[in-house]
Amino acid sequence: MPDIWWRAHPHDLHRLQDRVSSVYVERSHVDRDENAVVVINKRETVRIPAALVAVLLLGPGTRITHGAVNLLGDSGTAICWVGQQGVRLYATGLGPARGAGLLQQQAYLVTRPKERLNVARAMYAMRFPGEDVSTSTMQQLRGREGTRIRKLYQTHAQRTGVPWSRREYEAGDAHAAGDDLNRLLSAANAALYGICHAVIVGLGASPGLGFVHTGSAISFVLDIADLYKAEYTIPLAFDLAAQGLIEERDARTGLRDLIAENRLLGRIVHDVKTLLTPDEANRLPIDEDINQLWDEQAGVVSGGVNWSGSEDLISPGMGDQHVAIIGPEFEPPTSDATT
Repeated sequence: MPDIWWRAHPHDLHRLQDRVSSVYVERSHVDRDENAVVVINKRETVRIPAALVAVLLLGPGTRITHGAVNLLGDSGTAICWVGQQGVRLYATGLGPARGAGLLQQQAYLVTRPKERLNVARAMYAMRFPGEDVSTSTMQQLRGREGTRIRKLYQTHAQRTGVPWSRREYEAGDAHAAGDDLNRLLSAANAALYGICHAVIVGLGASPGLGFVHTGSAISFVLDIADLYKAEYTIPLAFDLAAQGLIEERDARTGLRDLIAENRLLGRIVHDVKTLLTPDEANRLPIDEDINQLWDEQAGVVSGGVNWSGSEDLISPGMGDQHVAIIGPEFEPPTSDATT
């Protein structure tokens, strides 16, 4: 009889495409029990099969043990430290992709003008459902997008009664430019960038290799976030302004609730994978551990092989600039029993 899932080896469990897209944890302690991740808080204890989850999002008030991180890394589960409900990405660990298939596919597409244009068209097609953009140039697509967004602003201004003049934004400070509505838009967009960033790095793609945007370390994040602004951040900002809720926190928590209610995380996972690997039959094995070396003639050769045929190898060291901080050994527990 096979082992139950928490005793099974992580490598025997599901591939990326079979996993739950994400699990969000807040105000809890995350530990390991055999091959299960255990989430403990004052209300409940939940066992999570690590290799059935693509991304573990750690929110505020969460602690995680070294053993849990070790298991998640071995299981190919990404770890992202995020703000409440996944908005604002602070740091990331390994993604579920044990190979570089998705990243290589992204790099292939973005460095070839024809393929890059096709991906950009697919992104715009998501914004113009029912319309044919298969022959549109980037100039035409940008123009249509500008017209669409301008109409959206006007529509929501009429719907809510909030005055609208134009979009103002100052990079790096969501509250530095424009009126209250502009600042709400900037704050909500910043939160949306965070959740898109978390999903992209969790899947093993590059946040910097964009198709519409370029030149930024988060170009692909901006590409993906633009797919959802018309549905999420723009109407949210107008609704909040109409209610007199004009603080950055109002935009962040409002978007957080919308993301949780509409299960946007799973949708982003699907959209990213669809854009980068539209032909499912030819998708690369993005979650397999492939150890290979590039060769200009053979293409690739096996890694983990001493190709010199010599045993006289130099072991790499950490160098003089390495700093280690190591605590004392754990003291064995002492007995309080008296004789």
